[in-house]
Amino acid sequence: MGGLLESIAGGATPRRSDDSLYADDGVRFFRILNVDDGEIVERDLKYVTDAVHNGLLERSQLAAGDVLMTITGRVGSAAVVGEDHLPANINQHIARLRVDRSRCRPEFLSEWLNCPAGLELSNRYVSGGTRAALDYGAIRNLRVPLPPLETQEALVAAMDAARAEQHAKLAEADALLAGIDDFLLDALGIAPPVEDRRRVFAVSLNQMSGQERLNSDYYHPERVQALQQLERAADSMAVAPLAEVVNFVREQLKTPRGNYLSLAHVQSHTGELTDTTDTASGNCFTFQANDVLFARLRPYLNKVYRAEIDGCCSTEFHVLRVKDGEALLPEYLAAILRSCLALSQTVHMMTGNTHPRLTNDDVENLTVPIPSLDVQVRVAAEIVRRREQARRLRAEAEAGWEGAKRWFEGRLLSSS
Repeated sequence: MGGLLESIAGGATPRRSDDSLYADDGVRFFRILNVDDGEIVERDLKYVTDAVHNGLLERSQLAAGDVLMTITGRVGSAAVVGEDHLPANINQHIARLRVDRSRCRPEFLSEWLNCPAGLELSNRYVSGGTRAALDYGAIRNLRVPLPPLETQEALVAAMDAARAEQHAKLAEADALLAGIDDFLLDALGIAPPVEDRRRVFAVSLNQMSGQERLNSDYYHPERVQALQQLERAADSMAVAPLAEVVNFVREQLKTPRGNYLSLAHVQSHTGELTDTTDTASGNCFTFQANDVLFARLRPYLNKVYRAEIDGCCSTEFHVLRVKDGEALLPEYLAAILRSCLALSQTVHMMTGNTHPRLTNDDVENLTVPIPSLDVQVRVAAEIVRRREQARRLRAEAEAGWEGAKRWFEGRLLSSS
């Protein structure tokens, strides 16, 4: 690969303790989680100041067409920088590869590095005990099959089409799950709360009467509106605090066992599980199938999961077990706790700055609408249908994309 590169560079991480080095927007600061299988993912994105970008990180400034390659931990993942990603920079766990485009298309190099053979080659040269790493010398020595430019472009075009098909299936799956909230509230006859981002609002003394909380956000209009909607819903269905309809199960294990779930395992807003490298440590709670896991930490992430099998989980979850399964269905309970009706309350009930969380009392007193069992059954059945279809679409997207990578590798190696 060294013969295909005009330059190679790595970044650095500014002092995390110095907030003045970071910014709210502007210069993107890519980390390993932002480079994933041929794509730059702007998830949990960080930013650095112009001064850091043009000073400490001047050598690793990015340009359109640069190939980013992860060189520690998850070694070998690659993606190409686009104009829409700039200005941007990288930390020390990523190498910036600037390609000689007269010999190699950046997109082709990225696809090669991400295919099974490319990843295998990259990982043959890793060093280090506790954390795998790939040095610049090993990167330069990596072998790259190099067909003519027109062949590279044809292979890349085929991979672009396969990726577009993958994205379409994933988007369809996401839309199915995102529509659950609207379906749920429509079935309940409750209008979704209107989003309200006000930072300044008035509260009457009467509104605070009988309350034990003085923090202003607790009386935010968005939360008050949600409570008012629940009061109106009480005319046609039961509305009860969580503590009346579920038991808060706190059965602890000192040594975690199989099927451990951390907060990172649960997707925000969907209640689906996701892969993560998080491992169990310290005490954890046990749970059973059909228990509902409700995250107390960072409630704005909206992590609520109905357990499908028994297991154990982080103590940052509340484990909720329905008292009467003939009056309240776990699938419905998880859906309503994940809904915008609940979220518009919980995001204004947080305490703490570094690790905002919900107090036990607030969760126990969180009120939920409980419609007739017929309505719950209909809601639960539709949710199960959507989940199964979304999972099927995601499995098809994954299988199709893996097949495309094997095709790319086969075509490339058979022609080299």
